[in-house]
Amino acid sequence: MTDRSKIVNRKAKIENPIWIDLHTHSTFSDGSMTPTELVAAARAAGLAAIALTDHDTCDGLSEFLAAGKGSEVETLAGVEVSLEFGGRTVHMLGYGINTAHGRLRETLSRLVEGRNKRNTRIVQKLQLLGISIELNEVQAIAGEQIVGRPHFAQVLIQKGVVGSFDEAFDRYLARGRPAYFERFRLSPEEAIHLIAEAGGMAVLAHPYYMGMASDLIASTLTRLKAAGLVGIEAYYPEHTEGQTRLYVEMAQRFDLLVTGGSDFHGTIKPNIALGWGRGSLRVPYVLFERLRKALLRRGKNGLVGQHSGSKHQVSGFKSQVSGEDLP
Repeated sequence: MTDRSKIVNRKAKIENPIWIDLHTHSTFSDGSMTPTELVAAARAAGLAAIALTDHDTCDGLSEFLAAGKGSEVETLAGVEVSLEFGGRTVHMLGYGINTAHGRLRETLSRLVEGRNKRNTRIVQKLQLLGISIELNEVQAIAGEQIVGRPHFAQVLIQKGVVGSFDEAFDRYLARGRPAYFERFRLSPEEAIHLIAEAGGMAVLAHPYYMGMASDLIASTLTRLKAAGLVGIEAYYPEHTEGQTRLYVEMAQRFDLLVTGGSDFHGTIKPNIALGWGRGSLRVPYVLFERLRKALLRRGKNGLVGQHSGSKHQVSGFKSQVSGEDLP
């Protein structure tokens, strides 16, 4: 049995919590904790606020927000939407969404159904190419994670069909290759508009994974800002200090909010601790305050447990990375 204290980092308790985590997952997508357990774990980790951002679903948010009402931890309704950008999968975080919004729920269901159909068709295509493979083998590799093409690549490597991930994609899984199957996806603009329609604010998740140079990131933010992008996730476990500094500076340049989170999945990613990432992540509470104020100014939904005149307020907090006031 996994020692949950290693996941939660109970030693991080502090009397006046000023840290937050705005990127987490529960059992409703590919995390190992229920939404209720997640809120309790946030309190044990000494966090002041937390958002649940399951992949392409808001089914766990009712339980999550209900758990927040009985906790000192402030909770924020969120979602992480999969989308297509430049030939790769990118993620958009939506905060303060109306969990009962009909078109949001319908579109998220289409995304999940499209992914499931895609996985079945990839298996069929590989079988037609003479490769012995079953979907349950791929699911076993994925475990609690959402099944994706990297898991197919791993099975192909284990079977000796290919020698590397690059070869698996180049020969079979990349767009235009014989086992590729296109599925329903949203464009960045569609995701931003959908989140806004559901009463939320769109934030670009972990820009590091976009694999872009700074000039391309800038042009991308220009495009997404015009579509209604509100923020960028600058604080993330895989971001270097230099990357975090770059994203904070770009947020200032484009008048975007800064957010951050651990991308916590529980035992699925045992090296990522809730609130603390790989140990050095610190997302200041002031970022949650700014996001909350922006949502309230626009009359948005999804916030509970707000502390008026809270001891958690952190006026004039300085960025640990740049030493400058955060945007």
